[in-house]
Amino acid sequence: MRICGIELKDSEAIVCLLNKNDGLFDLPDCRLRRLPIKDADQTSELKYFQQTMAKLFEDYKVDKVIIRERLKKGKYAGSSVSFKLEAVLQLIDTVEVELISHNTTKETIKRIPVPIPFDETGLKRFQELAFATAYAALAE
Repeated sequence: MRICGIELKDSEAIVCLLNKNDGLFDLPDCRLRRLPIKDADQTSELKYFQQTMAKLFEDYKVDKVIIRERLKKGKYAGSSVSFKLEAVLQLIDTVEVELISHNTTKETIKRIPVPIPFDETGLKRFQELAFATAYAALAE
């Protein structure tokens, strides 16, 4: 099963692909690590974001998209733009999209630790939360 873990941060989506076959994890190369949006008030920008992500999911044969859930209120609440991007992703009808909370991710990784240190994955440091989100979804 191929998962695309996504962390929505301010006005960009940070992406990590993770594959699991016969109990083995694999990090396939991906042409996209992050996709920023310039102006979330422009319909054309949101459509471009949606089409780019849908094409990515299609090209890499993603089975499921897992988005790291953000807090809706409080000190660490997600930005309004990130919630727009989440809605745009949820409206892509060619792939299943789920949200996973930070607590669920932490608990899963605590129960089923990542087999290698993050530094050895070859991913960029800014992709760590997207990777953890994808790993938690596949480790269950």
